[in-house]
Amino acid sequence: MTSLPPLLPASAIPLDHPGRAFVTGRTPSFACRADQRFSYTLQIPSGYRDDGPPMPLLVLMHGTRRRTDAPLDHLTGFAEENGWAVLAPLFPAGIGDPDDLHNYKFIDYAGTRFDHVLFAILDDVAERWNIDVARFALHGFSGGGQFAHRFLFLHPSRLSAVSIGAPGRVTLPDPSVGWWRGVGDLPGRFGVDWAPELVARVPTQLVIGSDDDGSAELAIVESDGNGSTRHDRINALARALDDLGGKPFVDVVPGVAHEGLKVLPAVRAFLAGLPR
Repeated sequence: MTSLPPLLPASAIPLDHPGRAFVTGRTPSFACRADQRFSYTLQIPSGYRDDGPPMPLLVLMHGTRRRTDAPLDHLTGFAEENGWAVLAPLFPAGIGDPDDLHNYKFIDYAGTRFDHVLFAILDDVAERWNIDVARFALHGFSGGGQFAHRFLFLHPSRLSAVSIGAPGRVTLPDPSVGWWRGVGDLPGRFGVDWAPELVARVPTQLVIGSDDDGSAELAIVESDGNGSTRHDRINALARALDDLGGKPFVDVVPGVAHEGLKVLPAVRAFLAGLPR
C-alpha cells in the first residue's frame, strides 16, 4: 500500500502566524491525499482549539450540481453558535464516466467506493485538525440526500445523526431486495453486515419542502417503485425506518420547493436539538 504524504497539523502553526488563516474559518479546497480527484473544504469556527476535547463535525454532502459554498455560508452561523466544524466534500461529476452526474449517490460505481473516499477525507481532517471524525453528523439534500441515507444503511456506527433532504430515489431497508432498491447482499457487495438495530438508533431527520413535488423531473429517471413524487418517496422511507424502530422525524418546511438552502434552518434546528 502506498504511503500518504504527511499533513502539517494546525497545531504546528503558531496562533500569530499568517498561515493560521488557512486552517481556520473557511479553509481552501484541499485535495484528498488518497485520491486527488476528490477535494474538501471546511468551516472551522472561532472556538476551535488545537488541544482539549475534539470538536464535533457535520458533513455536508452536495447535490447533483455540486454546489458547496452557499450551504457552507448558510451554516457558518450554526458552526459559530454551536461549536461544530462543517466539512463539505466535493465528488466531481464525470468520475468513471465523463457524462455521469449520479453515481456517487449509490455509493459504489466502476471501482470507486464513494464511502471510502469520504473516509479518506475524514482521515485527512483528523490528521490536521482536532476534530472528532469517529462519529459525525451527516446532511445531504436531493442527490446528497440519496447518498446520506444509503451511507446510514452501510455505516450507522459512524453517524451521530443524519439529516436526509428530499431524495429523488430512495433505498428501503429491506434485506430481501437487492441494492440499490433494498439492502440485500451488503456483505458481498460492500463488505458490511446489515445492522438494522444500529440504523434505528441513529437520530434521523427527513426534511422536504411542502411544495417540493418533483414528479416531472423524477419521470425521466429510473423509478425506485415508491411513488411518483418526492413526498411519496420520502414518506415511504420514513415508514420503513419507523418499522425498524427508528422513529425518524419528518420535517416539512412550509412554502418551500426543491430548495436545499431553504431547508437548512430546519436542519440547523434538528442538529442543535441533539443531546450534547
